[in-house]
Amino acid sequence: MTTCEEAKQMRSGISIQAKVVDKGEIRTVKTKFDDNTKVCDAYLEDESGRIKLTLWAEDTEKVKNGDMVSLEGGYTTTFRNEIQLNKGRKDGKLEVISG
Repeated sequence: MTTCEEAKQMRSGISIQAKVVDKGEIRTVKTKFDDNTKVCDAYLEDESGRIKLTLWAEDTEKVKNGDMVSLEGGYTTTFRNEIQLNKGRKDGKLEVISG
């Protein structure tokens, strides 16, 4: 398993377990793949620190503050000078392991 701080140094192949904190408002955006998609930012936190997780579509409803989640097949991008963790489109898996 990767920690939040380690994930910031990685580009892809990230598997992480951490707690959801500071989940933001769900909003609808236009993307290049779909006209209207739900998106929401949340932070994952573990003993090493925290990392921003971008949630898309049905994943926006799946998690709430305080949930312990497992993300497999994650990758990072940098947006507005902040590293963001994303679930891979093909092999990514996000699961709530305890609420």
